[in-house]
Formats: sequence, structure tokens, C-alpha cells
Amino acid sequence: MTSSLVEAQKIFGTSSTVAVARYLVGMYLEHRLPDDSKLGGWIVDCEAYLGPEDEAAHSYGMRQTPRVRAMYQEPGTIYLYQMHTHLILNMVTQPAGQPQGVMIRGLELDPASLAQMSGNRGGKTGAAISDGPGKLIEALGVTPDFYGQSIFSSDLHICPEKKRQPRKILELPRIGIPNKGKWTQMPLRFVCEGNPYVTKQKKADVAADHGWQ
Repeated sequence: MTSSLVEAQKIFGTSSTVAVARYLVGMYLEHRLPDDSKLGGWIVDCEAYLGPEDEAAHSYGMRQTPRVRAMYQEPGTIYLYQMHTHLILNMVTQPAGQPQGVMIRGLELDPASLAQMSGNRGGKTGAAISDGPGKLIEALGVTPDFYGQSIFSSDLHICPEKKRQPRKILELPRIGIPNKGKWTQMPLRFVCEGNPYVTKQKKADVAADHGWQ
């Protein structure tokens, strides 16, 4: 295991979920396919979910169902859930028994992966390939089999050595969280300012450098 991956594990196990969410902006996410080819890109949009007290979290009130069992496992555990026809990726961010996590919402594609990820999305082009949580999972070719595996060691994993540094991280309310009291407007969404792969990004706000240092 590389020193950068050891450091990432330490951050997941010792930092707040908000701090982990900020840390993940610019992180490289990679899926190694059975033929040993790789698809990947940089996380540009993610949301923190604060578990038992967070009315928008699946683990609100320490809810325990078969669906959310992964949320109670070790930091870095992959929690995938189905929303309509889409899979959504979450990463557990706290020690076992503390069900908090970060949901990945937007991914800037690695040019080396572009053609295959576009094909996985039925020929979509540009930001439409992966500017939403369900879109990026389809583009990466991720299946439900990764549920409960580790984001550090499974074929779906982060690569800290490929991490980019955003010029500015914006803190915004999460998307699609209506009627949750104060949790609807809390700034628990973290995005790379100016990146076209941010969900619902306005074209006028896209930066030429996509927001990277």
C-alpha cells in the first residue's frame, strides 16, 4: 500500500465527515475492470451525510436495516444504494458503528477513459456523461457487487497519488433534500468551483482551467 493511500485511510478514520468531504474534492476515483483496463476521473462534487442526527441520512436515528448495514462498517466501506434506476455511491467516513458518509455527485472524466465511459452512457458527451451521481456510476461501469467492499483496496478505489488541487471549494446546500428542516439548507455539499462536471453547473460559471490549481 502506498504512503498516500495510508494517509487517506488515516484521514477517513480520524477526521470529521465534513473534512473528509472537502478532502475528496479533487480525489481520483478508479474502477479496474476484469480485463485489467481502468476507468476513472476526479471527484468534483460530493455531499456529506452526518448519520444519526442528519434527517436526510439513511442512518438518521441510528436506523438499521439490511439496506444500510454497510454504513455501520469500517471507514472506507462502500455503501451503494438504488434510487429509481440508478446506483449511488457513498463512502463511510467514521469508525465502525458511527454511520456517516460522503456521497459522490460529480466526476470529471480522465481523457484516457472518455471513449469507454461515453459508451457506457449510451454515447453521451461532455459533462452529461458524469455530472450526476447515477450518471457517474453508469459511466464507470460499477455494479452492486461493490457494496460493503473497501474504497481503499477493491477494484473500485481512490488513488490519492493522482489527486488534483481545486483552486476553490464551494460549500453549498445538498441537492434534493426537501422538507428536512435545518438540514435542507445546511452547507454540506462541496464542489470544485468552475468545474463543468458539477451537477447543474451553469455554463457561464465554467472556468477555462475547470477550477484546478
